[in-house]
Amino acid sequence: MTSLTASLRLLTSTLAMSLATVPAWTQSAPAPVLTLELNGAQPSEKGCRLTFVVNNALGADLTKAAFEIALFNDAGVVDRLTVLDFKDLPNGKTKVTRFDLAGTDCAKVRRVLINSATECASSGVEPSACMRKLKTETKTGIAFGV
Repeated sequence: MTSLTASLRLLTSTLAMSLATVPAWTQSAPAPVLTLELNGAQPSEKGCRLTFVVNNALGADLTKAAFEIALFNDAGVVDRLTVLDFKDLPNGKTKVTRFDLAGTDCAKVRRVLINSATECASSGVEPSACMRKLKTETKTGIAFGV
């Protein structure tokens, strides 16, 4: 083995060891987020059933979470304001919740807007975090967001 090959091996080994010892604090942790996905909208006996998938990654359990939503019809007009109570949302858990909206025709709902968080209770999360850290997604043809 030539001295050049040995030098390259030593350099490669040293570089690999130095990269392995990068402190954990320099690696970025995922940002705290509360994800709310509109997963479905189906007609029900009462009206329209909205299905949501919620994931709490805020770093603490929410003992109560509720949001005021506005439903916009096919003319772009606010048809209804209502509060959806998601109850408790444990940290790191995904939860599926359904809400039956009496007298609402799913076929006419074009947009669901999160107007505000009416409840955001936790011993480890500030009350404004439910809106500030909220990320919305939709699996439906209905526009959904803040």
